[in-house]
Amino acid sequence: MISDNIGKDLPTFERKDIPIVCIQGLGFVGAAMAVAVSSAVDSNGDPKYNVIGLDLPNERGKKIVDGINSGVFPFESTDKKLLDHFKNSVSRKNLFATTNPEAISLASIIIVDINLDLSWKNSSPDVDLNGFIRGIRTIAENVSVNSLVIVETTVPPGTCEKVVVPEIARILEKRGLPNDSILVAHSYERVMPGSDYLDSIINYWRVYSGHTKEAADRCMNFLSDFINTEKFPLTRLSSTTASETAKVLENSYRAVNIAFMEEWGRFAEEIGINMFEIVDAIRKRPTHSNIRQPGFGVGGYCLTKDPLFAKVAAEKLFGKKIDFQFSERAVDINNRMPLAVITRLENFFGNNLSGKKVLLLGVSYRQDVGDTRNTPSEVLLRELNRRCVEVTCHDPLVEYWQEMDTEVRHDMPDLEDFDIAILAVPHSEYRNVDFTKLPSGKNFAILDANNVLTDEQVEQIKAIGNELLFIGRGN
Repeated sequence: MISDNIGKDLPTFERKDIPIVCIQGLGFVGAAMAVAVSSAVDSNGDPKYNVIGLDLPNERGKKIVDGINSGVFPFESTDKKLLDHFKNSVSRKNLFATTNPEAISLASIIIVDINLDLSWKNSSPDVDLNGFIRGIRTIAENVSVNSLVIVETTVPPGTCEKVVVPEIARILEKRGLPNDSILVAHSYERVMPGSDYLDSIINYWRVYSGHTKEAADRCMNFLSDFINTEKFPLTRLSSTTASETAKVLENSYRAVNIAFMEEWGRFAEEIGINMFEIVDAIRKRPTHSNIRQPGFGVGGYCLTKDPLFAKVAAEKLFGKKIDFQFSERAVDINNRMPLAVITRLENFFGNNLSGKKVLLLGVSYRQDVGDTRNTPSEVLLRELNRRCVEVTCHDPLVEYWQEMDTEVRHDMPDLEDFDIAILAVPHSEYRNVDFTKLPSGKNFAILDANNVLTDEQVEQIKAIGNELLFIGRGN
């Protein structure tokens, strides 16, 4: 067991006859992966792997490590299945966390889940690989021979081939080890925090590839140990660059689809039709089942940056200048989506928002998730603050909004204290609000910015006579 719950020492597992997997980076992906892998059991119900979660020895990393070793999952989650599996892994002592990088030396498989963020240089997208490379160096400095390194991080296509493999080889040579004694594979995550958090790993399709055939084969065998491959078969691609491209392309496709629907939302609002019922009708056609819909905005860790990774890769890793007009334009449109709410408010209040009292319902980037990274609510709040609007933030899953340095209410305030409530995130809690208790005739409005309200709630508000506004549909 770990002798210090901030993770200075290495764990001693009760089962010493099963392989150890080290997961580098315990964010929203890495923490869930640690649960998924540690939950894999054989036909006797015994664990297949011991798992060590590794994070940085900073304040955030120590807090996460301390929480895991104390039996507390590091993020708010509505997924009971994930939380139950986490508790089981902790209680049977095959899941531990540490900040000691020597944990890598104990593992035969290392999974890389390091955040890789987009930056801007001279108005062009860029990716700072320095932190990622430091993580790869840490692995190379500690890894044991014949181990498998699986990169799950979303990276610019070509990163494994042109950055990871050469960097590992360079350090192995310095250690006096063969430069090809470590296998490298890429298998991108499709983790979706929310009610299906764990199932988005163990009951979902997975793409993978290896730098060599041996790496691909070992990666396939490992993934098959904790993913339900009978229902969700694995897909092997011909190269790690192909696997890396698949991840950024599928997210780019989704981002472009969302951006395309944004202009149709404005059309629906202007001519008084409901774009959501139209989209539902179109989705019945199998070839159009994944058409997106208008909304409040695009947030989170993937769609806000991944569409720009191919442009970065082309220039930074391959020395090519290629235009990605659709991808770049989609990111720009999606970044400005929350501003449609400002226009709606200005039209309603006569272009004078100063001093208005607004209740913002939902600050996370998606429903039933407590993650505020790149949330569209941030764009809206900054713009409302600039217009001297008094804003109260509420979210059932967020207590403190770190990016905005703002306390967030969990209790529902009295709606009578506000001029308007903006429903920004379709949390389950908001879909269960009883609006029949609103006082009739009160000069109060509700703006549904993300198709949050149920049909029953819409009828409740209409019956009382309060003003009701929408994004993506006319009144």
